[in-house]
Amino acid sequence: MRGVSLASGSAGNAYLVESCGKLLLIDCGISCRELLARMGKTGFSPCDIAGVLFTHEHTDHCKGVANFHKRFPEIGLFANAMTAEAIGLEGDAYIFENTQPFEVGPFAVTAFSIPHDVSDPVGFVVEAEGKTYFHATDVGSPLDSIGSRLACADVATLESNHDYSLLMHSDRPELLKKRISGPRGHLSNDDCAALVSRFASPKLKLLSLAHLSSECNEPKLALRMAREALDDAGLAETGLRVLSQNAPGEVWEC
Repeated sequence: MRGVSLASGSAGNAYLVESCGKLLLIDCGISCRELLARMGKTGFSPCDIAGVLFTHEHTDHCKGVANFHKRFPEIGLFANAMTAEAIGLEGDAYIFENTQPFEVGPFAVTAFSIPHDVSDPVGFVVEAEGKTYFHATDVGSPLDSIGSRLACADVATLESNHDYSLLMHSDRPELLKKRISGPRGHLSNDDCAALVSRFASPKLKLLSLAHLSSECNEPKLALRMAREALDDAGLAETGLRVLSQNAPGEVWEC
């Protein structure tokens, strides 16, 4: 299994997982043109995409889907019923039920509920070639139900959106601060670290920190908190990286 982040942040999200020559695209939150350009830079081809999964309907996770679907109508789109309706994919998407495994090409996928301020947001566990990839962004609270999924992961992408102090001292409106830090907002560095320290297992080879705020976080802060959590869990050898909004990351392999 391999994968790469094409974009991660409030301006757009898109992630790839590869197995047996087929690709799974998680979210399509950048333009189709930019998506294809970034895929080219990482050596992946859209012709190999077996399906596109959607976590939820916020535009930074789905704004590129209309043009993508026009260009590649043969590629399946997958969402739960409420997300499909909110995005406007009725009749075009394959509908999955949360917690019920389904197959997309060589991938076995299970969606699990996460707390966020939309209709029915999910994270994903993707299994292929005996390996497990965990994906959870836009997570309001570090719930045990999310951590139990993280515990199974060989590779994980987990939100580390903001530093609480930077958020509270920012110029953002108070209502926005409350939304971001609330139980259906975004994970702070501390929340991310709490999940990692409690649930990450010796299986975990790589942790990627996703959806960092450009205004209310700093990569060095997120990395320090996550590294301490991994070390506390006895996982000093686990790889750690911060994902970028503006460029593809390095291709990972497990």
